Amino acid sequence: MPKEEAIEMEGVVIESLPNTNFKVKLDNGHVVNAHISGRMRKHYIRILLGDRVTVQLTPYDLTKGRITFRNRDGASASSSTRDESEAVEDKE
Repeated sequence: MPKEEAIEMEGVVIESLPNTNFKVKLDNGHVVNAHISGRMRKHYIRILLGDRVTVQLTPYDLTKGRITFRNRDGASASSSTRDESEAVEDKE
């Protein structure tokens, strides 16, 4: 159990680095180095330049992070869940 919870932010991948590391520009303008989480590696989830991702930052070092989620179609995570629920309501 971590001493402090991780900070989750959204951003866009701007550069691909060796060993599944990426430079991610966060919504607040900061650029962080991030690596892919183990679960994403396990399921072979590919991350490309321009993808919108969710990054967990440690409170101890805000320049490093872990990519935990790749959003579909470049939309934010909160808006994509709303779009899916609206689509289900439209079909009914």
